Parts: sequence; C-alpha cells; structure tokens
Amino acid sequence: MEFLFNKTFGVLSGMLGYRSQRNKIVMSNIANMDTQDFKPKDYVFKRDLSRAVDDQNRLALFKTDKRHLPAAQGEITDKDFKVVETGEKVKIDTEMTNLAENHLMYNLTVEMLARKFKGLNTVLKETK
Repeated sequence: MEFLFNKTFGVLSGMLGYRSQRNKIVMSNIANMDTQDFKPKDYVFKRDLSRAVDDQNRLALFKTDKRHLPAAQGEITDKDFKVVETGEKVKIDTEMTNLAENHLMYNLTVEMLARKFKGLNTVLKETK
C-alpha cells in the first residue's frame, strides 16, 4: 500500500499526533500557571535528528552546508517524542506563543494532508 500512500502520509499523520499531544501539554501548563511548585513541560524529540538518519541500508545524501537537515526517516510515532520539564515557572507569554505556533503548525499539517488527498482524488478521477 506504500506505493499509493507514500511516506508523506505517515509523516504528516505522525505530525498531527505530535501537534495534538503538544497542544494538551501547553494547555496544561497554562491551566496550572498558578499552581505552586508546578514545572512547565514540553513535548520534544527523544533523540537528535542527526542520529535518526544513521541507517546503513539507505542511499547516503550529500550535504553542501552544515545547516542542512538530515533526510526524513519513515513514520513518526509517539515513541519518537518525550515530555520534558522546560523551566522553573510558567511564563504566560511563552506558553501563549507556544500555543499559537503549535496551532499554526497543526493547521499547516492538516492543509498539507488535505492537498495530498486532493491530488490523489484528482489522479483517480482522471483515470476513469
């Protein structure tokens, strides 16, 4: 089935899950802002991206600049992320910025996924 739904669908659906979980954590930070001894948390990658591409069975890519990102590696799952404490006290400005950024990225991911399905729909209609 991967020939029809390439790795992009897996990555995008994984990112939707990530954005959904991160939204819950940011909202929890905001809700517990006045709770004594509460430490804000965030949802982040477990491992460094550079280690994620250390796979011998793939074609090696050539980087022309040290700032280039490594190649994507398959599907993104909940195992790729973890909850970490980010600071000593909740800062409402930081949390609201995180919430807005997460919301925009979630909407972007949904839009990209919708465009993939629209393209697939177009191909199916054209083959009739």
